[in-house]
Amino acid sequence: MTQRLNSTPKQDGYRMPAEHEPHAAVWMAWPERCDNWRNGAKPAQKTFVEVARAIAKTTPVTMAVNAEQYDNARSRLPEEIQVVEMSTNDSWMRDIGPSYVVDDAGHRHGVDWHFNAWGGLMDGLYFPWDKDDQVARKMCEITGDETYRAPLVLEGGSIHVDGDGTLYTTEECLLHPSRNPDLSKEEIERQLCDHLSVEKVVWLPRGLYNDETNGHVDNIMHVVKPGEVVLTWCDDPADPQYEISREAFDALSSVTDARGRAIKVHKIPMPGPLFINEEEALSIDCSEGMEREAGERLAASYANYLITNGQIVLPLLDERFDAEVAEIMKRLYPGYDVSGVDAREILLGGGNIHCITQQVPRV
Repeated sequence: MTQRLNSTPKQDGYRMPAEHEPHAAVWMAWPERCDNWRNGAKPAQKTFVEVARAIAKTTPVTMAVNAEQYDNARSRLPEEIQVVEMSTNDSWMRDIGPSYVVDDAGHRHGVDWHFNAWGGLMDGLYFPWDKDDQVARKMCEITGDETYRAPLVLEGGSIHVDGDGTLYTTEECLLHPSRNPDLSKEEIERQLCDHLSVEKVVWLPRGLYNDETNGHVDNIMHVVKPGEVVLTWCDDPADPQYEISREAFDALSSVTDARGRAIKVHKIPMPGPLFINEEEALSIDCSEGMEREAGERLAASYANYLITNGQIVLPLLDERFDAEVAEIMKRLYPGYDVSGVDAREILLGGGNIHCITQQVPRV
């Protein structure tokens, strides 16, 4: 059994590596909630299989599955994808899985954040969330990594790191009263520095428009490499995203990173705007926490992609922009394969490819 550590990663010489560093595996969790995924989650399951297939071209994939869905998932997934029985409340592995940290000697631990379904009883999307809150520790038991239980409510999609001392996040999410209302901005920064060994936190004011996670940073921007990011961009002054993207651009352009570099910002087009249609809305069970009504604006973004072992797994969301964004990715990541997956079914559930994946760094 792996043990709980009473120190912090910073004290022990561990840091969170960037997503573009090598991966030992990528974990996902099988979708089945009928109040989040339409038609009994069957279309979403098909898309999750396609994402897993794409990742498996370069990186081993493990799928966590509730017991009742084990046979179904095992029969739908390729043999090379590992399927493990693990209880979850939903399937957002980025937010419920651990943030792995490594040291220079080739060791790896996991940071286990508190999870409250994006807002707890104040603003959360579902209740209970107890199974999701156990996932990080269970994953580390399987990967053989000791864990730190961080004293912070935090989802993995609310942070990006560059592996070189800089962390990116949004004030909208981390300072939201439904997360850590007793902590100041400075205290939250200290916890991030202690548990991920970052030296500087870059704050964007807001995340993507109408993002039900309270503005996760991974849905508006991504780190290409230290000192370089992509940012969702909107050119329509009448669109609420127009102002949000400019705020973010100004925030990124007005600071340097942990190493004193000016941050280079690559603008990528925003798909849509996209909306839930009536057929899609009617095929999702009603629930209190999640807005799944016809006409609801979807928080669609190409920035919600996964980097893994020389490959970009990119959500395809709007045929007007899909090819253009794929070309941008090829230019920004020379030598990488760009695998596009039709990702509308993930988007209907409230996120995208980055949100449903969690990398385990190679050591």
